[in-house]
Amino acid sequence: MKRADVLVLGAGMVGVSTALHLQKRGASVLLIDRKGVGEETSHGNAGLIQREGVVPYHFPRDLRAMSRYALNLLPEANLHWSALPRIAPWLARYFLWSTPAQIEATSRAARPLVERCIIEHEALMQEAGIIGMMRRTGYLKVFRTQAKLDMQHAKDETTRARYGIASTLLSPQAVGEMEPHLRGQIVGGIHMPDPASVPDPSAVAKGYARLFQERGGQVLSGDARTLQQFPQGWEVTTEKGLVRGESAVLTLGPWADDVYRPLGYRFPMGVKRGYHMHYKPVGNAVLNRPVLDADVGYMMAPMVKGIRITSGAEFALRDAPPTPVQLEKIEPKARELFPLGERADDVPWLGRRPCLPDMLPIIGPAPRHEGLWFNFGHHHLGFTLGPPTGRLVAEMMTEQVPFTDPAPYSATRFGG
Repeated sequence: MKRADVLVLGAGMVGVSTALHLQKRGASVLLIDRKGVGEETSHGNAGLIQREGVVPYHFPRDLRAMSRYALNLLPEANLHWSALPRIAPWLARYFLWSTPAQIEATSRAARPLVERCIIEHEALMQEAGIIGMMRRTGYLKVFRTQAKLDMQHAKDETTRARYGIASTLLSPQAVGEMEPHLRGQIVGGIHMPDPASVPDPSAVAKGYARLFQERGGQVLSGDARTLQQFPQGWEVTTEKGLVRGESAVLTLGPWADDVYRPLGYRFPMGVKRGYHMHYKPVGNAVLNRPVLDADVGYMMAPMVKGIRITSGAEFALRDAPPTPVQLEKIEPKARELFPLGERADDVPWLGRRPCLPDMLPIIGPAPRHEGLWFNFGHHHLGFTLGPPTGRLVAEMMTEQVPFTDPAPYSATRFGG
């Protein structure tokens, strides 16, 4: 029987970062996942390390916007009405949280994590020998209407004043100089210089996992739902049989409730689904950085496989069959903006984002189970926040002074 100090359950960006940081602090670690490293949510994002992402996505409060979202009239969101009876309680809590005061409180709590996202990623990339994957080009928001541009610019100026997030207003000509192959009726843009991006998010997670293995860690295939407590710790069934650890960390993203619910925890976690599709660029067309089509609500990002189009949020049951209707609406709009050729994927990719009503992760010890730790619920920022939150939970577990106060992320804020 294999034994380790810690079992890390889930090998996405959060899990592999947690495993590496625990290993750095002297712990022996087994990293366990049913699919492999970086094959779920960490595979399908826009590749952004969102240094600007202090202010969270909130539920709209405008009645006109809410009605249009509810009727699926906007491509940036899609609602499964059949799922509403089950997801309505979470949506209600999300709506009630989305007040200016609560958004401000979440932003203050998120800031220490977000401020370290590039620093922590850079450190791991250097150690893993993949620093060349980081692109420090920021990303670009482009606008089709002046009203939308003016509104977003005002918001960004407020964010700059409160949190020091840089942004630069661009004329149509300046947008064209940054991205010569964009086309269509662009009235202007906003450049966000602080974020970084990568051309293959899954490859970054796999690079971190190789570093973990080179340093003596093991990655095993296993089902976290087999987690059981025994007198000296926790055990899970894997391809190598039963493995045991003194402690276990749930880094399972949207699947965390498959493990914590049988243990008696009832956290109000919902799921926002999203899709992506790759396209070959036409001719010599190049995209130099991720581009957000702000009026429509999707992101284009240059990736190893081509130009990746990522959709907005789909509100549905986590395991419902795919319904990539947003991509069908987005694709014609994207072709107006950039010369896209044929699709490079057979079918759209579907991912799931784990979201708590206050848009903060749960990080820290399980209130009622000794040796069990949580690090999940990173909403839209799992790839961004994997390294800083992996460091934070590792510092807590090894009784080091944490780099920031972990209290805002405690499971007890939901009653434990």
